[in-house]
Amino acid sequence: MFFYFKHLNLKPVLTKDNIRFLLLGMPDQIGGLALTILMTVILIPVTLVWGAVLAVMRNSKFFKWFATVYIEIVRATPLIMVIFWVYFAIPIFVKSVTGEDISVQPVIAALIAFSIFTSAYIAEIVRSGLNSISKGIKEAGESLGFTKFQIYFYIIMPLVIKRMLPALISQYIAMFKDTSLAYIIGVIEFFRAATILNNRLFLSMEIFTIVAIVYFIIAFTMSRFARYLEVKWRKQLSD
Repeated sequence: MFFYFKHLNLKPVLTKDNIRFLLLGMPDQIGGLALTILMTVILIPVTLVWGAVLAVMRNSKFFKWFATVYIEIVRATPLIMVIFWVYFAIPIFVKSVTGEDISVQPVIAALIAFSIFTSAYIAEIVRSGLNSISKGIKEAGESLGFTKFQIYFYIIMPLVIKRMLPALISQYIAMFKDTSLAYIIGVIEFFRAATILNNRLFLSMEIFTIVAIVYFIIAFTMSRFARYLEVKWRKQLSD
């Protein structure tokens, strides 16, 4: 490992302007690592809410077919196809309905695509949590006069989220890394910023080694946090 780093020419890469570009993007717009983190922060609550709704729908009598078709189709489709589909299909769909030409911002298209894709996996995680709740808890809620909506969102969902936290965080670690695929539609997130820098400096090993280290540090930190929550949850159950 020391031998590898000893032969890297890091000095041309680690200039003030290059580091700023990798971390923040161009001066007039957010990009780089900051955009990657911002996209992840936006996507977590969106996919959690939509995934929870899909999980409830899949356990219901009337909407089970919709949630099942949605989840199975999305899970069988590569993420890169979903990104392309959202980016190119939305303008076509809007034009067919309204007759007007629109262009979708790449960042908006990427956020929609990741929301569609990740929600399907979150739905399955939440559904497994819902199925782990005993009927006694639901019956206790009904005996207290709660409606089905109140039982789900005030009693069951907090328990489910608590139990599913480790799995949820693992899924969000994967989503954080998958945001690098947004580069294919021109989003200048962290990986795309590194690619642009490499096209200028032609120091692939140096630049992508830095990128790999940054991804590892953030993903490993999130993984340790998930492990901490898992241990804490097990301790609470054993008390």
